[in-house]
Amino acid sequence: MKNVTDSFISLIYLSSAEGFRLNTNILETNIINLSVVLGVLIYFGKGVCASCILSNLLDNRKQKILSTIQNSEKLCKGAANQLEQARARLREVEMRARQIRVNGYSQIEQEKEDLINVASVNLKQLENLKNETVHFEQQRVIEQVRQQISRQAVQRALGTLNIRLNSELHLRTIEQNIDLLLAMKNITD
Repeated sequence: MKNVTDSFISLIYLSSAEGFRLNTNILETNIINLSVVLGVLIYFGKGVCASCILSNLLDNRKQKILSTIQNSEKLCKGAANQLEQARARLREVEMRARQIRVNGYSQIEQEKEDLINVASVNLKQLENLKNETVHFEQQRVIEQVRQQISRQAVQRALGTLNIRLNSELHLRTIEQNIDLLLAMKNITD
């Protein structure tokens, strides 16, 4: 359409250069010139109406705005869905964290009780072991004291016997012991 308009304009300029020109004064023109001008304007100006162009521009702009609004609404809905999903995941994670925290506290309490019980058992075992060790040491010391006392008693008795024992008493004691042994032998036979 632009080419047709350009060729019409060049025809007017060519005509005016050769002596033929288009009279644009309506009062001086004749019907033929007017009909040619009106025909050309109607033929080439069909889609060039200012209100039509403005209407088309406004319609195009309206369509672009509507499509932008629709796209924005879709994006907003998508973002709202993602936000709701994120909130749901956050609630799950918070609930899981609470469970882990509660389980951790209960596990800590259980381990604390177990450690206290083990320490109590170990303490009782150590107390029993201490008591047994003390008792054993007491028995050992008592036995050592007994042995020492026995040695000392035997040494005193020997000392006393050596002082009081003479050879006659010595022979008499030996004879009595021999008689006792013989009597025991006869009893067992």
